[in-house]
Amino acid sequence: MAEPAAAAPHVPQRTKQRPAEHGGAELGRAAGATRGGAAPLPLPPPLGRPRVRFKCGLSGPILDVLRCRPGWKQARNEEEWDFFWCDVSCLREIFDHVYLEEHVRICHFRNHYELSRKNYLVRNLKRFRKQLEREAGKLEAARCDFFPKTFELPSEYNLFVEEFRKKPGSTWIMKPVSRSQGKGIFLFRKLKDIFDWKMDGVRTNEQKDETQVQTYIVQRYIENPYLIGGRKFDLRVYILVTSYSPLKAWLYRDGFARFSSMRFTLNSIDDHYVHLTNVAVQRTAPDYDPEKGCKWMIQQLRQYLTAKHGTGLMEVLFADMDNIFIKSLQSVRKMIISDKRCFELYGYDILIDQNLKPWLLEVNSSPSLIASSQEDYELKYNLLEDTLHVVDMEGRLTGKEKRVGGFDLIWNDGPVSRGGNLGALVNGNFVANTHLGCFNDRKKQLKELFGDLPAQQTA
Repeated sequence: MAEPAAAAPHVPQRTKQRPAEHGGAELGRAAGATRGGAAPLPLPPPLGRPRVRFKCGLSGPILDVLRCRPGWKQARNEEEWDFFWCDVSCLREIFDHVYLEEHVRICHFRNHYELSRKNYLVRNLKRFRKQLEREAGKLEAARCDFFPKTFELPSEYNLFVEEFRKKPGSTWIMKPVSRSQGKGIFLFRKLKDIFDWKMDGVRTNEQKDETQVQTYIVQRYIENPYLIGGRKFDLRVYILVTSYSPLKAWLYRDGFARFSSMRFTLNSIDDHYVHLTNVAVQRTAPDYDPEKGCKWMIQQLRQYLTAKHGTGLMEVLFADMDNIFIKSLQSVRKMIISDKRCFELYGYDILIDQNLKPWLLEVNSSPSLIASSQEDYELKYNLLEDTLHVVDMEGRLTGKEKRVGGFDLIWNDGPVSRGGNLGALVNGNFVANTHLGCFNDRKKQLKELFGDLPAQQTA
């Protein structure tokens, strides 16, 4: 679910000097005290001048986090900046028209859409699967079978019709490739519905204006979702990528499950409150309770599933999800322009079926950062704060960390083990360094990593 579009903020024509020249990262490494071989503690920002000047094109928790970060100051319209949390609509202006020095950081890769645009995601996964089959065999290629049968329309219409006729009466779902929050999505069981869609038969006036030239994907609908209390849900999981060459990815321990407000049934495929779990859709339901919301924290979900199915099956389920994260990132590793000034916080949408098989629904490069409840605000605030810790504009990390706050390093040009060092094994066996849905004692970990951090400013 993407962030609502914001007006593009002014982007200056050049950036300022390296922060180290103002008493930042390099000075911190040279003069900071150490504790037991840990990374040097950060120096306080020089008097009268902030260490990092940031710009932010969004509101909500991200702006609060940036304003509260010690030593950071919001740059005004005409001021130069070191860090920019921007909407994807600003990227072309930034990369095409602005001279960027090496020290700056931006929250998107230039062609992020290779993973986050629905049709590109499927294209890249299909291509990567064929590559794996050639190079590693069918068994390894089968590990990419985590997305439903998908076709791009109108270019693959004939292929879709051929597949559709193999199993008449099955349910399919249509999704516009570049829209979010459930907009433009509908389910169908007859080819006539596709014809009507092409002829504007099922679209609103707004959709007729906006989707005439828009590409859609059509996917086989997962008719057997895992239900809790009779309701469908999917997972939002956060992955932070700080480099594609080499690939370096972090998995956040917290996340949430988004529930539908209506009991699941295939008898009413036109009811979005039954089939779409997007918060933007569910909060318009007649019985939606804004205080309770429609979310579980992912720790609650893991505890529930473990109690019902046992630890062994949960280890398999969450390992299968880890495979989705890694394989999808590998599928675009050579496609994404890997600029060391860029990082990306992805929101993965995962659905679990009744057989405890996880399916990748989509990947968001602008996951919603608007909070729907106090608990949701705290999750996103901590997530964003830890994102800044990993990006490390202050130069406090050594580069050997396997955990920073709620983030665990899961891939560093290869799989990362839970052992003490990056390549160490656990009792002679490889155990992946993933802890999705596990206890997140981030404050304790950050204190061990950084020592006593400066007190947060008031937002």
